[in-house]
Amino acid sequence: MDYHIFREFADSWMLLFLTLVFCGVVLWAWRPGSRAVHDDSADIPFRHADKPAAKHR
Repeated sequence: MDYHIFREFADSWMLLFLTLVFCGVVLWAWRPGSRAVHDDSADIPFRHADKPAAKHR
């Protein structure tokens, strides 16, 4: 194996694979019905804005 074989693989099939993975992640994040999950995650810092969190023992 030499550098040129790895370079050819990275420039062709790995590029295609990583592009498909990226598109899959974007589509998964923007899927229908995921707004509630994202809104809930976005509100985590503000959950205890009115009063301190309860102490767990």
